[in-house]
Amino acid sequence: MNNDTVLKNEGMKVLATHLGLVKAERFISLMIREPFDYTEWQRGLYKDVPLDDFLNAAMDFRLSKNEVEVLHYEKYACT
Repeated sequence: MNNDTVLKNEGMKVLATHLGLVKAERFISLMIREPFDYTEWQRGLYKDVPLDDFLNAAMDFRLSKNEVEVLHYEKYACT
């Protein structure tokens, strides 16, 4: 599978998991049907979140990813 197909599949799984299949399909339809400026939308997405909160959430996410990677490595490492 090419990277674009993998990304589409993963994106759809995330949407379906968090929104449910019907709302995920509706979301995709809205994105296709209505004009949408992603850059403008993204600028306002976190405007009310204090910078420290945003940075702490990013760091927490990164640390949790490292823990998963370490656990995965330890589980499958050859000894």
